[in-house]
Amino acid sequence: QHYYITNNLRLIMSLRSASLLYNSAKALRAYQPVAVTCKRYLGETANTSFARGIFLGELREEELFPYPDVLSAEQKETISMMMEAGHSFFQETNDAAGNDSNEKIPEEQLDQMRALGMYGLMVPEEYGGVALTNTMYAKFGELTGEYDLGLGIHTGAHQSIGYKGILLYGNEEQKEKYLPSLASGDVFACFCLTEPSSGSDASSIKTRAVLNEAGTHYVMNGAKIWISNGGIAEIFTVFAKTPGIDKKTGEPKDKITAFIVERAFGGVSHGPPEKKMGIKCSNTAEVYFENCEIPVENVLGEEGDGFKVAMNILNNGRFGMGACLTGTMKMLIAKSTDHANTRKQFVSNLREYQGIQQKIARMNLLCYANESMAYMLCGNMDRGAPEYQLEAAISKIFASQAAWDVCDETIQILGGAGFMKDVGIERWMRDLRIFRIFEGTNDILKLFVALNGVQDIGKKLKSAGTMGAMMGLMKNKFLPAAPLKCNVHSDLAPSVDMLRGDISKFSVSVSEQVIKHKKNIISQQVLLNRVADVAILLQSMASVISRSNNMAEKGDTGEIVLANAWCAESHQKIKILLDEMGDSEITKVDEAVLAVGRMGLDANGYLAKSPIGC
Repeated sequence: QHYYITNNLRLIMSLRSASLLYNSAKALRAYQPVAVTCKRYLGETANTSFARGIFLGELREEELFPYPDVLSAEQKETISMMMEAGHSFFQETNDAAGNDSNEKIPEEQLDQMRALGMYGLMVPEEYGGVALTNTMYAKFGELTGEYDLGLGIHTGAHQSIGYKGILLYGNEEQKEKYLPSLASGDVFACFCLTEPSSGSDASSIKTRAVLNEAGTHYVMNGAKIWISNGGIAEIFTVFAKTPGIDKKTGEPKDKITAFIVERAFGGVSHGPPEKKMGIKCSNTAEVYFENCEIPVENVLGEEGDGFKVAMNILNNGRFGMGACLTGTMKMLIAKSTDHANTRKQFVSNLREYQGIQQKIARMNLLCYANESMAYMLCGNMDRGAPEYQLEAAISKIFASQAAWDVCDETIQILGGAGFMKDVGIERWMRDLRIFRIFEGTNDILKLFVALNGVQDIGKKLKSAGTMGAMMGLMKNKFLPAAPLKCNVHSDLAPSVDMLRGDISKFSVSVSEQVIKHKKNIISQQVLLNRVADVAILLQSMASVISRSNNMAEKGDTGEIVLANAWCAESHQKIKILLDEMGDSEITKVDEAVLAVGRMGLDANGYLAKSPIGC
């Protein structure tokens, strides 16, 4: 699909300029849509996404209030019991440092994980699973974040993406055949998409599957790299190009198809375990397919729908990362505060110094915002929200960066002790680094967020017509988003007002950039990163307001101070980012910096000569 960006428009700055209004209206009358080759993966149905709404200047409170409370008393009791058993396992059985040093998880430990049901947490009971909801799964995921991220990657690669496609797209026969042994952990699964020549550009894969003359099997050839569980899996969700016909032109055109591949089919092999910076106990390997014959009944979904299948698996799997890294951040904050409360320097405990207080505050606020977004996301998924792709991407971006920042500050607070291997924080830093890379790099996901929002703005400008688009943009420039219909605690009123105003200003600012850059906005990545950064902050503000208001309604107003502090800080950041979007001087700075980058690339290295001449 293509999306359309308005063409031949000038940037609208003020209603006071009648000539500018006239010229812009004239340009709108000459408008022709321009196709841009950036695919979007959101449906064409009515928008039910809070994150999409902010691009249009809308504060969709029905997606925000009340904060999700989706667990029954029985479900809360169940997950509490599972958490208690999980804590015992990680404290008494799991040796995270040993797993890291040995670069594997002992078999006896895997057996205990099987006994705990850790390999089938979201599989329905009829297939032998535990049947957790998204929220329950997220809560249990905090344990792996708290104790052992490498082990978490092993289990996540198995169920969050490894066989998630069977849960989402499998027919009844496929589910009955594969889910029981996968849920029990008798066999492991993995997700095979990345190739040597295709990382973020998933559509450029080279692995190919061709139907045989009998029409009974696809014959697959190709290679996948950096596959978690690739060396130990028996079941593979594999994406390959299959021959097809372009419906518009009638010409041959390859399409991506998803397959369920068994190692037992033959023609499947793997390389040695990769040597990695972190998450060392999780197996990562290359996987090779050589004339692998796959029965036609093992197509997952429809032939040619593999790209959609892959994206939806990743979208659906991202929700757990925010909760997992909440567990990591809580653990790191506990270590930091314990050290600050007991360590004395210059007569006083570290806790008495503003520099330490500021760090602890920042860590708490990051964790609070992350946790609020994570459980807003999975709660809305449990409530049946049909659209959550942008929210999932935002949660993944924020969580992975916030956890890294909290870990970095923990090492700083602990000083030299934090740098020592025996203290263990260095393992967390090594493990955390991958989270900004896999399941969609943060860089690509920011563009995903920004460009999907830009598409909606382009459609709105097009459908509004000449004067409608002009007057609507001008009206929104000076008015905040509509007032909330629901009651919000009075102490949150300043934060709500900031959110309303910032959403409106954001929508207008991005609309102005759409008009200014037209189809070339897709190449304005510095600008789009600012757009995404504001969208992430707005989503976080909305989430903490909703969460703290929900707690206040239950009689606990303690979280309001966290929400207000986060919103005030985010509001200031948003102001700076929006000012930068419309500031021509900042644009000149961006251009100067980018020019240096191009020079460095042309030089294939560092640009300057030694200052001492040798």
